[in-house]
Amino acid sequence: MEKTELLVNHNPKSSFSESIKTIRTNLQFSLVNSNVKVILLTSPEPGDGKSFVSANLAVAFAQENKKVLLVDNDLRKGRQHKIFNIKNDRSKGYSNLILSSKDERTINSYITHTEIENLDLLPTGAMPPNSSELLASINNEELMMKLRKMYDIIILDCAPVLGLNDTLVMTKLSDINVVVVTKRKTKLELLNQVKKSFEMVNSKINGVILNRVRAEDNSYYGYYGYYGESS
Repeated sequence: MEKTELLVNHNPKSSFSESIKTIRTNLQFSLVNSNVKVILLTSPEPGDGKSFVSANLAVAFAQENKKVLLVDNDLRKGRQHKIFNIKNDRSKGYSNLILSSKDERTINSYITHTEIENLDLLPTGAMPPNSSELLASINNEELMMKLRKMYDIIILDCAPVLGLNDTLVMTKLSDINVVVVTKRKTKLELLNQVKKSFEMVNSKINGVILNRVRAEDNSYYGYYGYYGESS
């Protein structure tokens, strides 16, 4: 079988897939308001699996017949195009679109339809020298407003928080903020640092997903997701 990270699509009965669907269900309680539709995912550090979780969560929402857009917001080391086996056009991605006109026809020309029904992807595009400033720009704010009108759910796969400002500037454009942490890797003090970073920009963590928990009944090295209000 071809190796894939899209387990929710290729192995829907696995314990990981069931966990992602549970996270989706819990998030849906927060998405009752039609204006609440942008979900930001990040992590304290690289290697926590935020892109993996973001991709599978996007698939799970698409399976619910939601029109979903997955935005690779990690302009430094984004890899959603690799997960979906899609070319990342360095002249026609998210960073490029921020600087382009914002009519719907132009936006659609930058977005890639994936093999998953109802799921579109906006890859990173070129790596800008000033990613934080670009993400904090009025242009990006206007783009996100347009995308809100085009999709039911928007998932932002953002850069790790610690040491970078990219994700924090995106919290003003998101409705729900979720942090992915790794069992036996992420220390509590790191999560507390992330929490303080969010508070410094008047934002908060709405949920935490614990990644890489071995599931005894899963043939994969399992993952388990949890979503809930942070204290």
